[in-house]
Amino acid sequence: MELLDPIPSTRAPVDLFTGEVWFDVVAAPPAPARLRANLVRFAPGARTHWHRHPGGQSLHVTQGLARIGTRDGRVVEARPGETVWCPPGEWHWHGAGRDAFTEHLALWEHDGVDAEWGDAVSDREYDAPTTEDPR
Repeated sequence: MELLDPIPSTRAPVDLFTGEVWFDVVAAPPAPARLRANLVRFAPGARTHWHRHPGGQSLHVTQGLARIGTRDGRVVEARPGETVWCPPGEWHWHGAGRDAFTEHLALWEHDGVDAEWGDAVSDREYDAPTTEDPR
């Protein structure tokens, strides 16, 4: 067993996020472990750029109202206690709603590559109406 040193809160890189976003690394153990988990805090209207993960990503909302969108135009909103699964290779974005801060746990596997990043999410894409419950 090993107690890992804490990593200070970090401002998310402006070339991969729109708006004010901060994260805390919750889990990034040494290899051969692949688990990664960040607690991510989004200011109102803030969001990631388009991205995808080779092993997929789970987003567990802990505070606020999260918005998650996919390339096919689907946008869902998730509330505290809800988890959204983005399958391997699916282009997606996630962030806060326009009116309140949002916080979620982002969980994924690191196997040499964390994510492939794309362009910024436009206001039109971000503001698209939500779709029916994807279940």
